[in-house]
Amino acid sequence: MIGADMRLVIAALAGIGLAVVMIVRGRLHPFIGLLCGAFTVGLLAGLPLPEVAKAVQKGVGDIIGGTGLVVALGLSLGAMLHLSGAAASLAKAALRMTGVQAAPWATLGIAIVVGLPLFFETGLVLLLPIVVAAAEEMTGKDGPERDAAKLRLIMPALAGLGVVHALVPPHPGPLLAVEALGASLGKTMLYGIAIAIPTAIISGPLLAKFTTRGVRLEAPVLHDHALAIAPPARLLSLLIVLLPVLMIATGELGQMIPGMKGAAWLVAASNPVVALLLTNLIALPLLFGRRLRDAAIQTAVWHETMGAAGAILLAIGAGGALKQVLVTAGLSDLLARTVLMYSISPLLLGWLVAVGIRLAAGSATVATITAVGIMPGVVASSGVSPELVVLAIGAGSVFFSHVNDPGFWLVKSYVGTSTADTFRTWSMLETAISVVGLALVMALSYVV
Repeated sequence: MIGADMRLVIAALAGIGLAVVMIVRGRLHPFIGLLCGAFTVGLLAGLPLPEVAKAVQKGVGDIIGGTGLVVALGLSLGAMLHLSGAAASLAKAALRMTGVQAAPWATLGIAIVVGLPLFFETGLVLLLPIVVAAAEEMTGKDGPERDAAKLRLIMPALAGLGVVHALVPPHPGPLLAVEALGASLGKTMLYGIAIAIPTAIISGPLLAKFTTRGVRLEAPVLHDHALAIAPPARLLSLLIVLLPVLMIATGELGQMIPGMKGAAWLVAASNPVVALLLTNLIALPLLFGRRLRDAAIQTAVWHETMGAAGAILLAIGAGGALKQVLVTAGLSDLLARTVLMYSISPLLLGWLVAVGIRLAAGSATVATITAVGIMPGVVASSGVSPELVVLAIGAGSVFFSHVNDPGFWLVKSYVGTSTADTFRTWSMLETAISVVGLALVMALSYVV
């Protein structure tokens, strides 16, 4: 490396390090910490302040204008499914159909299906109270193995949410990576589902047999709150959950048919923003019926949506700012040269970059945004499948959830584990998703 390269690496490490200190030690919101880190990277790398400010504005604008819409629409759909009781109805029906032995597999399947169109934190808030209550009923109240048995139902649900969040569009992280790297949305969804299912099985029901032994649970801090209205029909609820995924898949697959490519309605259907917006408009009357115009229902839906959206959008917007400053400073070009010079696997490099940002910033979506922002040059120069790079980055983005991840505290609060046991169960589950996901992506690279 020449002197300018070393300066850039030091600037990147210093900026990211400052963001970590401000978030973890200073207890500041990631929005402030990541913005400060972005300005630090730019100034230490030798960029003029006006150029750094422009890069920050561009990074925030790109993310909020694209992924931000998907996040907001996903959150509003999640609020409707939650407050109408649709998600609870689906989960309870599925669990009633299984015995205790099959219940872990049922919760895994429920989480994968219900979690497909939802932002990760929304899925946690939606499903965890239901699964915890069901686990309480199915495992009884007494016995030394009660807590471990409860966790063996809860952890598969977390695994299902985790894998679709990391690996399957239209989740915001994988979706943004698809757009940034020019990958095929249809192929990424296909590869992602193929990798997500075995990854969820290994990190969920199988791993839980070992990580839950001896764990003692306390009373959960958080509980579910929904409107007192009759839930919609289960088939209707299932349709709403699957509708955006079906629309996107239909649009992508339809364009592969000779003579159909470029058809306006297929292009519109395959657009995640259009798919989620139409699903929101369809879900409102189907889930709430005649009570749709009740002021209490409208207030509850949009209050729940906007409260979550504010914190999430600010955090990922600041992550976009950090990404753009790193790109403007030249880190993407440096990584591309490094891959060619030392024959580093682009898949492993993307995973490592995402892991580093994940450990520093705590957010899987921020990790994905930052990693994909500096990887286009690597993809172009190496000729690697962009779809596999998307999945490798997605796997790295969920590595070892810890104290700077809001999901860590949500899981602890809903499940009732101590901090140490949350590391032992939840953090290990996320790490397993990350490592197994990378291994399967690397294996798939020899096939496709």
